[in-house]
Amino acid sequence: MDWTALTLSIRLGLLTVVLLVPLAFVLARWLAFGRFRGRGFVEALVALPLILPPTVLGYYLLVAFGRASPLGQAFEAALGHPLVFSFEGLLLASLLVNLPFAVQPMQNALAAIPPNLRDAARCCGLSPLAAIRRVELPLALPGIATAAVLTFAHTLGEFGVVLMVGGSIPGETRTIAIAIYDRVQAFDEASAGVMALVLLTLSLLALGITNTLARRMVHRH
Repeated sequence: MDWTALTLSIRLGLLTVVLLVPLAFVLARWLAFGRFRGRGFVEALVALPLILPPTVLGYYLLVAFGRASPLGQAFEAALGHPLVFSFEGLLLASLLVNLPFAVQPMQNALAAIPPNLRDAARCCGLSPLAAIRRVELPLALPGIATAAVLTFAHTLGEFGVVLMVGGSIPGETRTIAIAIYDRVQAFDEASAGVMALVLLTLSLLALGITNTLARRMVHRH
C-alpha cells in the first residue's frame, strides 16, 4: 500500500473542494438566475470536462501550463520551478477538471428555489448578501454537499489529466490512481488490488455520505 500516494490524493481532494466550491457557487448562481446571451455556451464550456477524453484535456492543460506559455513562464518566474509536473500544477488542473462536478449540482439546487421566496426576501428588506445567506444557501445545501463530495471523490480517482500534467513524481504528483497504474505496470497485482480496493471503498463512502446528507437536508428544509 502506497500511503504517500493516498495521503497526497486526499490532500489534493480536500484542497480542490475548499478552493473550488466557493468559486463554483458564484458561477452556479450566475447560471441559475442570470439571463444573458451566450448562457448555453457558458454551460457547455463548464460541462466540457465531462465529455472530453482525459488525455485530450490533459494535453491542452499541459500546453497551457508549460514553460512556453505565459502562465507557465509567470509561475516559474515567481516560484522558481515549472508549473507542470508540480503539485501546484496538479491542483490547478484539478480545479478545472472538477468544475462541472461542483457547478452542476449547485446550479440545479439554486434553480429549484421558488422565485417567490427570493422575491419575498427582497420585499422583507434583506440585502442581496443577506438573502443569499439566509434563503439561498440553506435551500441549496443538498446541492452544495453533493458538489463537495463528488468533487472530492472524482479527484481521488482522476487518472488521465493527472498523468499528463503531473506525471508520477513520488510525494509530489503520484496520486493513488497513478500508483495503481504503476503497480500494474510492474506486475505487482497484490499491491494494485489493495490500493484499488481502498479507492473503491472511499468512493462508495463518499457517494453514500452524499445521498444521506442530501436526504436529511431535503427533509429538514
